[in-house]
Amino acid sequence: MIKQANTQYPVKEVIRDRWSARSFSDRPIKKEEIATIFEAASWAPSSHNEQPWQYYYAHRGAAGFEKLLNCLTGGNRTWAKNAAVIIVSVARKTFELNGEVNYYTWHDIGMANAHLFLQATSMQIFGHPMGGFDRQETTRILQLTDNQEVVCMIVLGYLDIPEKLNEPFKTREITPRKRKMLEEFVRNVG
Repeated sequence: MIKQANTQYPVKEVIRDRWSARSFSDRPIKKEEIATIFEAASWAPSSHNEQPWQYYYAHRGAAGFEKLLNCLTGGNRTWAKNAAVIIVSVARKTFELNGEVNYYTWHDIGMANAHLFLQATSMQIFGHPMGGFDRQETTRILQLTDNQEVVCMIVLGYLDIPEKLNEPFKTREITPRKRKMLEEFVRNVG
């Protein structure tokens, strides 16, 4: 079941279909599929074309998957364990060009992550970004440098039925999506 957005204005189907699923099947994501998804992320715009994003990932069943899964906090671990792939999105904090602080890094990584999600959605692979994880432990496991910062964790997988989830996640999985009306966050200053 794809929870398609009910938009005010017409947008591309891949945008209407993208949502943060929690119920994943046991179908694996193939090496070529994950490469295609990362390829899409690589084409996001970035300040000075620095491409400050870095991705660390593991497939379900691999030791790395379990290590990253154990970094999740709250209820995330209970449903994320069924995802096919777990990803850590990491920011490089300085420009390679001159070593100065890149104040646009998080913006640029957000753009890359959006490309990643839209590509995955177009392939009927759904994802869920998460901020609920232990940053220090994730940094330690990945052996990140002082110039790297964890932005978010992402799980990807093929959809499964909501009924396999425990509450409150089952209800969240079937509740219709909603967003603020444009008038609440868009201002014409012309």
